[in-house]
Amino acid sequence: MTRSYIIAACRSAVAPRNGAFAGCLPHELAAPVITDLLRRAGVERDQVEELVLANALGAGGNPARIAALASDLPQSVGGLSLDRQCAGGLDAIILGDAMIRAGLHDVVIAGGAESYSRRPIRMHSFADGRPPEAYEQASFTPWPDRDPGMAEAAEALSQRLNISRIEQDKWAQGSHAKARASLPHLAAEITPVAGLGQDSFTRDLTPRHCARAKTVCGSITAANMAVAADGAAFVLMVSERFARGHSGHAVAVQAGATMGADPLQPGLAPVPALAKVLDQSGLKPTDLVAAEVMEAFAVQALACQRGVGLPEEIVNRHGGALARGHPIGASGAILAVRLFHDLGSGGGAGVAAIAAAGGLGSALVLQA
Repeated sequence: MTRSYIIAACRSAVAPRNGAFAGCLPHELAAPVITDLLRRAGVERDQVEELVLANALGAGGNPARIAALASDLPQSVGGLSLDRQCAGGLDAIILGDAMIRAGLHDVVIAGGAESYSRRPIRMHSFADGRPPEAYEQASFTPWPDRDPGMAEAAEALSQRLNISRIEQDKWAQGSHAKARASLPHLAAEITPVAGLGQDSFTRDLTPRHCARAKTVCGSITAANMAVAADGAAFVLMVSERFARGHSGHAVAVQAGATMGADPLQPGLAPVPALAKVLDQSGLKPTDLVAAEVMEAFAVQALACQRGVGLPEEIVNRHGGALARGHPIGASGAILAVRLFHDLGSGGGAGVAAIAAAGGLGSALVLQA
């Protein structure tokens, strides 16, 4: 098997639902990022063999194929759409790695695009002629009584691990503060789309703001959970053979894994996935120089950081999803883009990890 390498990575800014990207469909978010990705790598469109794109909100019509055509990729690029909810963007990269390791392709674009603003209205139909019923959240288990809402699951996790609202709010404040201080650093990875060149949700989040935030469920509030958002992110992955002929920066994919866990506690699902990829890579948490951990909820990030023993100072060094927003299918890919750029500036090994509804966790180790 050949090893895969990431030779370029970029993303759009992230904008809250009905914000700067309110008029953009997924492919309209994806195409400028894909075009910029190839420009950054110095790779021609006709060298691309596959596009793997995660999308979680049911855009239909094979969003990957639509994005490939919108990006003027060769018609031979069929495009593979992936739905593993929040983990999809990271899983697209894990799948791209597997394709290259298996010798199927030499050049793969992988990532995700999500338009929360333009998501379809979803409805259940009935064979007996009853009017269709709209629904907001899909089912993530076959058991209605064991399929919690994500906020309810996050609150259950806070109670199980005794993580207080004060701790969650402090984490959220830190995420915003790091992101605000890192705006020039983050600009290097962002492709301007629809006139937006930086994450628009980042703000000065104070303890007073947190105290006044609307309660969603128990200790979970509007301040310590990520807002629904729009965005896109992709990496350019190549085989070892292709990388040898490329003069730019390359980061190796060391290991990737997606694992199922208790669907009642999805926030803990990344812990076994992280343990697996670290073991496969022969690394300890203290060997890492950077970790990008999804912040759909502050309590989830805290549970993963503590559950694996990641040094807090390496986790989300430039802010996380609490300071950006959560474009579901793209969020995992954003973590990988962030990790690529941070490793490129200093080298070493880093990890990205994300949880998904239904009790899923994905993790990826990169080595510069």
